Amino acid sequence: MPSSLKFFHSRVSQPFNFLRSTALILSFLFIGISGFIFGLTSFLTSSNSYRCFNNSPPRSVRVVWETSNNRNDNGGEKAFVLDGGERKERHKVMGFVGIQTGFESSGRRRSLRNTWMPSDRQGLKRLEESTGLAFRFIIGRTNDKSKMAELRKEIAEYDDFLLVDIEKQYSKLPYKTLAFLKAAYALFDSEFYVKADDDIYLRPDRLSTLLAKERSHSQTYLGCMKKGPVFTDPKLKWYEPLSYLLGEEYFYHAYGPIYALSADVVASLVVLRNNRAEIGTINEAKQVVTLENGFKLGSPCKIVCLIKYDRDKLHWFGKDKLG
Repeated sequence: MPSSLKFFHSRVSQPFNFLRSTALILSFLFIGISGFIFGLTSFLTSSNSYRCFNNSPPRSVRVVWETSNNRNDNGGEKAFVLDGGERKERHKVMGFVGIQTGFESSGRRRSLRNTWMPSDRQGLKRLEESTGLAFRFIIGRTNDKSKMAELRKEIAEYDDFLLVDIEKQYSKLPYKTLAFLKAAYALFDSEFYVKADDDIYLRPDRLSTLLAKERSHSQTYLGCMKKGPVFTDPKLKWYEPLSYLLGEEYFYHAYGPIYALSADVVASLVVLRNNRAEIGTINEAKQVVTLENGFKLGSPCKIVCLIKYDRDKLHWFGKDKLG
C-alpha cells in the first residue's frame, strides 16, 4: 500500500522570524530605555532648577554697622549684611522704596500685600522689572522674643523685609530713617531712595514715571517739607531734647507719608555715624539747610497724585522741581 503523502515545511523562514522578533524586542527596549533616560534627565534638571531658585540669595536681610575704626573710603562706617549673606555688588535699580513698618503693623502689611504690593518673590521681581523699583518693608528690632518670633515667620513666608539694627522706639524714628538710608545705600545702587509709610495706597507706575524724569540737579528731594516751633516742654508729645541746638524754630525738613532722595543726597548722609547722636543731628541739620538754600524752596512745581491714605484722604506728592 503506498504510503501517504508527507508534507515537509521549509525551516528556512525560522531564522528570519527569529531575527525580526529580536529586532522588535531590541527596538522596544531601546525606546523604553531612551524614554526612561529622558524622563530622568528632565526630572533632575527641574529639581536642580528648583534648588537653584530656593538657594538664591534671600531678599530679607539684616544690616548693622561696626562702630570701631573700620571705615569705608568715604569716612563712613562699613556696612555689614547679616542673615542674608555678604553682598559683593549693589543691586542696580532706578528706585528703592523702603516702607517703614513696625511689629504691631502686621495688618497694614497684609493690606498692602493684598492690594498694590505683590506677596511673592516672583511678583516682586516682575514689579521691579516693569517699574525699575524695588520694594522692602523696613523694620527695626525689639527685645520682645515673641514679636521677633512672629517676624521671623513672616520673613520666611514673604521674604520682603530689610531689618535695621535699631531698637523699635518712637523716639528713635529719626535714627531708624538714617539707618534705613545707610542700609538701602549699602545694598542697592539706586538713583532714588524712597521712604514711605505703611498706611498708604501707592501707585508704583506713577512713582516710576516721576523718578524717571530728567532733572538738571543731581541733588534732588521729592516730597513735602515743613518747619515749625521747637517744643521744649518734656510733657508734650513732640518734645525736642536738642532744642538748645535748634533755637526757637525748626529748619525745613522732610515731611509726609512719602518722600524721595536722590543718590547724591543719600551718599552725603551715609557718612554720618550712628554712635554720635549729637554730631549726627547737627550735621543732618546743616545738610537740610544746605539743601534748602541750594534748591530754592518755594519755586513752582508740578503736583502728582501717587498715594492714597487708608484714612480716605488724598495726599499729594509734590516738590517735583525744586530748582
